[in-house]
Amino acid sequence: MVKALALDTTDWKILNELQRDGSLSNVALAARIGLSPPPTLRRVQALEQAGIIAGYRALLDAAKLGYEVQFIAMVGLRTQGEGELQEFERRAKSWPIVRECYAVSGEADYILKCMARDLADVQNFVMGALSTAPNVVSVKTSLILRVAKDEPGVPLT
Repeated sequence: MVKALALDTTDWKILNELQRDGSLSNVALAARIGLSPPPTLRRVQALEQAGIIAGYRALLDAAKLGYEVQFIAMVGLRTQGEGELQEFERRAKSWPIVRECYAVSGEADYILKCMARDLADVQNFVMGALSTAPNVVSVKTSLILRVAKDEPGVPLT
């Protein structure tokens, strides 16, 4: 288990604000947390160096970019040896349609969150690359019909 670093109230404020909007300038962040810009920058840099802030990303509107279909694929493997797991993960990382890949317990060995332009792309991927990949024995898919909550990040209190 990874031990959490000791963070003070100001660190938590910084994390909350940056998780909400990673594009904040240092000056804007400092104003939101009630600290001057130089110590705010030092604290952010310390959080980055400690690996607590792992990076920054832009959240894109998939539909406006032509990606109309999201789906979940539950994948079962024939064997679950470490080599086979690593090989499947390598393949999953190479498929652009796969946006997230989780090794899980239960009925499936992996759950993939995928994004496609249309149903034909879904079918081509599922019936092609995914179903015919070595060691894949079962694939069950579910289309995402509506997103009730999409809140990436950590549930900071």
